[in-house]
Amino acid sequence: MTVMKIQAHHPWNVTPREAIAIQEQLRTAVITADSLAPVQYVAGIDVGFENGNTITRAAVAVLRFPQLVLVDHAIARQPTLFPYVPGLLSFREVPAVLEAMSKLKIVPDLLLVDGQGIAHPRRLGIASHLGLICDIPSIGVAKTRLIGEFDEVPNERGAWVPLTVHGEIIGAVLRTRLGVKPLYISSGHRISLESAIRFVMACTTQYRLPETTRWAHRLASGKESDIARALAKNKPS
Repeated sequence: MTVMKIQAHHPWNVTPREAIAIQEQLRTAVITADSLAPVQYVAGIDVGFENGNTITRAAVAVLRFPQLVLVDHAIARQPTLFPYVPGLLSFREVPAVLEAMSKLKIVPDLLLVDGQGIAHPRRLGIASHLGLICDIPSIGVAKTRLIGEFDEVPNERGAWVPLTVHGEIIGAVLRTRLGVKPLYISSGHRISLESAIRFVMACTTQYRLPETTRWAHRLASGKESDIARALAKNKPS
């Protein structure tokens, strides 16, 4: 068992103005080139809310790669302390995610985060923020666009077009399945856009979302029974 190493990080109990300043400071440390070891385990991360959004529920699902078999998971619940502010969601969600990740028995080699990487006004979405703090390569896998412009994506599995801001490529609009809405993929930390696209497609089977995201969403939605059955099925004999 490898112990998760959380890097020293900033305070989370800050104002939105202070949060923006922290993002501006951290953005310079983000690496958007490949700096990752061979990937044996991938993790999906999703966050939900309970009791009228007063409780943040973070879920992490770890899958063996490339088999995409569930091998570990963790959940954490914390009081929701930061307001909902577009562009600052990591300050609302990451503290609970870090607690969940600290419970893992298997440390993932790559994080697929339900949210943005550098496709963000300050180039520091939740995937980049989390990747920096954990020093783990990370990918932003978002269901909706936060910023950027793009052309129509061909209706072919694996087709993608650049997501740009003033000519700068900040991500890709990727069609993971025919006839469904595309996903918004961006480098989080320590991975290139091309590799991010490749890993997202490798983690995607017959559904729009990668299996990492789908398992994490089940956890974040409270479907622990599905997880328990899958782990029992996949447990070595």
